[in-house]
Amino acid sequence: MYIADFHIHSKYSRATSKDMQLDGLVKWAKYKGINLLGTGDVTHFYWFYELKRNLKESERFGIYNYGGIDFILTGEVCNIFDKNGITKKIHNIVFISSLEKVEKFNKNLERYGDLNSDGRPILQVEAKELLKILKDVDEFGFIVPAHIWTPHFSLFGSNSGFDDIEECFEEMTNEIFALETGLSSDPEMNWRLSKLDRFSLISNSDAHSPSKIGREANIFFDRFDFKQLINILKNKNFSMTIEYFPEEGKYHYDGHRNCGICFSPEETRKNNYICPVCNRKVTVGVMHRVEDLADRRPDEKPKKYVPFKKIVPLDQIIGSVLNKEVSSQIVQKIYFEIINKIGSEFYILLYANEKEIEQKVETKICEGIKKVRKGQVNIRPGYDGEFGKVEIQLESNISEEQQTLF
Repeated sequence: MYIADFHIHSKYSRATSKDMQLDGLVKWAKYKGINLLGTGDVTHFYWFYELKRNLKESERFGIYNYGGIDFILTGEVCNIFDKNGITKKIHNIVFISSLEKVEKFNKNLERYGDLNSDGRPILQVEAKELLKILKDVDEFGFIVPAHIWTPHFSLFGSNSGFDDIEECFEEMTNEIFALETGLSSDPEMNWRLSKLDRFSLISNSDAHSPSKIGREANIFFDRFDFKQLINILKNKNFSMTIEYFPEEGKYHYDGHRNCGICFSPEETRKNNYICPVCNRKVTVGVMHRVEDLADRRPDEKPKKYVPFKKIVPLDQIIGSVLNKEVSSQIVQKIYFEIINKIGSEFYILLYANEKEIEQKVETKICEGIKKVRKGQVNIRPGYDGEFGKVEIQLESNISEEQQTLF
């Protein structure tokens, strides 16, 4: 198996960790069990310089390597443009096949925005024109619309998106063959729209800190080069995607974060889309938007699809079991102890047999891992920029005395 997370950011993007640099990414990719990372932020001059100086070409076209981890050249951009008198705001992930072509691409983009203001630059150019600019410099380059349901900056977003992909990309629509589902939706939700059947649905972390890489990812049958990846995505020929529970995403439900109002789509409709606290319109989330555009029942599937598996990251499992913050010292200590005893996080969550886990992991945490594997979790849904909260109910609570044993 070959695990890839294509969408991350560097330390040059807003609200990212200073550890989002190559050494930190490589270290955490090995903890997680990730084989390939998107570089992220290829449009930023300083990050591109670091990539150019450090990445080594592999024997596979379009794939680079640093520290034993493969990299593919990617970057997220924000397209802001007017369409039929309405301002649209769309995020797209750009995939480019060589450093030389990135250089040419960036030169052509400079007329549309300040590339060095942010690792994810704001470009005053239509999404279809961005694709044309990319194709002019790289015949193999392609675009994947990012987190396509996010309310504020996405293809189908409730606040600034479209109802149809053809509205956005027009004559260039046939050049789009994959879509990123985002943390707040999973493939099953996307299957409800038959017009998305021809697209591969991929999942990525959109990580802003190294420990978050791989919270969503894609599992391939084997290593690939850039051209092979295109064919794989066009034909949906990969093993599975790894998914957050979509309820945990920060835009799954509707609501107002400042007012503490979280609504299901049904509750939003009953309240006429108005927040009962401030009397302003609530932010319509992903589940609601999917239901608005769906033409299938929740239990229907397309003829051809890639399977998926929902997980909770290991540190979140530990934190939930111990009722501690993920960033706490005890959670981090136990996380690394488990990794050192058994192997990478993906191996533990997906592949390790239960006996191996039982022998090397404390009983309560082992029980938590098993429950996540079975999907036996409770989640308070995320809404309006607030992440959901995972709760793993064990057979019995951990006492303070038991916690000291860790």
